[in-house]
Amino acid sequence: MIKAGIIGGAGYTAGELLRLLVNHPDVEIEWVNSSSNAGNLVTDVHQGLIGEMDLRFISDTPLDKIDVLFCCTPHGETRKFMDAHELPESLKVVDLSTDYRIEDGTHDFVYGLPELNRKRIVRGARHVANPGCFATAIQLALLPLAKNLLLNSDIHITAITGSTGAGVKPSATSHFSWRNNNVSIYKPFKHQHLAEIRQSLSQLQSSFKSEINFIPVRGCFARGIMAIVYLDCPIDIEQVRALYEDYYSDHNFTFITDKAPDLKDVVNTNKCILRLEKVDGKLLITSVIDNLVKGASGQAVHNMNLLFGLHERVGLQLKPSAF
Repeated sequence: MIKAGIIGGAGYTAGELLRLLVNHPDVEIEWVNSSSNAGNLVTDVHQGLIGEMDLRFISDTPLDKIDVLFCCTPHGETRKFMDAHELPESLKVVDLSTDYRIEDGTHDFVYGLPELNRKRIVRGARHVANPGCFATAIQLALLPLAKNLLLNSDIHITAITGSTGAGVKPSATSHFSWRNNNVSIYKPFKHQHLAEIRQSLSQLQSSFKSEINFIPVRGCFARGIMAIVYLDCPIDIEQVRALYEDYYSDHNFTFITDKAPDLKDVVNTNKCILRLEKVDGKLLITSVIDNLVKGASGQAVHNMNLLFGLHERVGLQLKPSAF
């Protein structure tokens, strides 16, 4: 059994990670750290796990007792933790924050988008930086084009996300009274996920220099991301679809459909569903994921499976609840 520890255990991503790991056949949850909840039952915070576990939060981090550490900490805190602790050589780390997503030579974290870097993760990686949720949906919409050197015009993206993407800590824009029956944009053209998106696209297409015009939108629902992407594309839709089918043919969670996808097709799953359309020379791509699963904790489990030589789908064969 793989023994797992979690730091930052009181947030949404940790709760979702616990929901997945408690049913994973090859994992034993050894401890869950939360300094603000130390001594309390995990189910006092994550009530959906009542009857599933009797663990209590702890304030320390006994790294010698685990095989994999999941960092569900606020942005900036994982790097502080890594700097302050001497990690066992054999310990695997999956970080869900932004701290190590940019591969700038200052660390050994591999960017953990399996549809891009699966071979690097499987072949000896110890530390993996889980991608951002918007970044996951957008990159999966564009990777096959980058591989085939077809990103040669400006890219336009509007993507709407559920309120859980803002984290568990209350804020003015996550308050129910404000968020419900409301839609608003934020960080237009300046979202922090743009850097990792550009990094990945450039990895496949070194000539990529186009603008990425990204408008993030807050939605009035709890879970899910729908990204609507369009750009100029000179080849016909049959050729485009063939490129996408080929790229994702040996990946287990990204699928192409001819139907207009709904968020409910992916919520509660680790799937990404893509629809491709050609309209007057423009390629229109619709990408839908669950921001907490494929966009965070499910992808973290996916990366753990790869780090330990398990099949990608172990613990992640999930069906959406459409109604």
